[in-house]
Amino acid sequence: MRKQVRFNYHFEPQKGWMNDPNGLIYYKGQYHAFFQHNPYAPWWGKMHWGHAVSSDLIHWEELPIALYPDKPYENEGGCFSGSAIEKDGRLYLFYTSVSRELKQTQSVAYSDDGIHFVKYCNNPVIPKNPLGFSDFRDPKVTEIDGKYYMVVGTGNKDTGKVILFSSKDLLQWDYIGVLFEGEEYANCIECPDFFKIGSKYVLMFSKIKKHEVHFVVGDFVDGKLINYTICRPEWGIDFYAPQTFTDGKRRIMIGWMYHWGKYAPLGCKFAGALTIPRELTLSGNKIINFPVKEARKLLTKQSRYVQVEGNRLTLKTRGRKKVIHELEELNQIDILEDTKSIEVFVNGGTDSFSLWLF
Repeated sequence: MRKQVRFNYHFEPQKGWMNDPNGLIYYKGQYHAFFQHNPYAPWWGKMHWGHAVSSDLIHWEELPIALYPDKPYENEGGCFSGSAIEKDGRLYLFYTSVSRELKQTQSVAYSDDGIHFVKYCNNPVIPKNPLGFSDFRDPKVTEIDGKYYMVVGTGNKDTGKVILFSSKDLLQWDYIGVLFEGEEYANCIECPDFFKIGSKYVLMFSKIKKHEVHFVVGDFVDGKLINYTICRPEWGIDFYAPQTFTDGKRRIMIGWMYHWGKYAPLGCKFAGALTIPRELTLSGNKIINFPVKEARKLLTKQSRYVQVEGNRLTLKTRGRKKVIHELEELNQIDILEDTKSIEVFVNGGTDSFSLWLF
């Protein structure tokens, strides 16, 4: 049996599979990270919501599972990804419920202590995709300018879309329309996130075909993003499905980190991890992502896995192809190397690269 190596600075479950971070929120003095989770094996299965908390974004304590797939509207895939929001002291979790009969729908659970959750009696709160596509998942709920919005990923073979809903009470949702779409994002946009930084509106989403993360930065008028630019600050091949939240002082992003297509070695009890939390800022219309200040003491300038030649960055991993990236300029490099991964930040976070070393 191969000995398992644990991370020093990145959260991973005690056992089972984890992927997308869900429900990231600062609630009652703690940082909460929920995540898609199969607690019974280190590979994909019927999804639960795992749960961890932290006081400093570095050290995490795993708590009991928050959501089990125990309702008829979850009897196929379980409880897929979603988000969290606080209203009047109550914590709400929004998630995609997957059943044989209804397929992908959107549901909600709530808690007054952040640990024990009750599913809403009238779930699913959005029982069908208004566009009719079967892919309809990953609700992200955000309050913007005093109004609740929900973005959901969808699409078909021709185009990927992010659709927008609004609500006054978090329980009754009205469909607004298509917030963003593109043929290059077919068959489905995943894990959308919609938020403001300063005066700009930002849509972040994951592109399933190439496992990429994109940011759309622009203006929000009449339910649509306009005057936008698209940027991609993260280029790592093992970074996907990030989500953001705010602790009242900053916008923080955490992603999922794992080697796509990798099977857990024989004897492994767990697979998948969260990236280091990163603070998002804007420089013009470009997103900057750099580790939160709590993690900056862990950064170094050199690694045996990183080679810099002029403006060329080369990352070498164990038993995998080199990742080579040409940058317009390379003036500064910061590296967070852990037992199983490496995260590289260039020029203060204008570009970043996340790789699973094994």
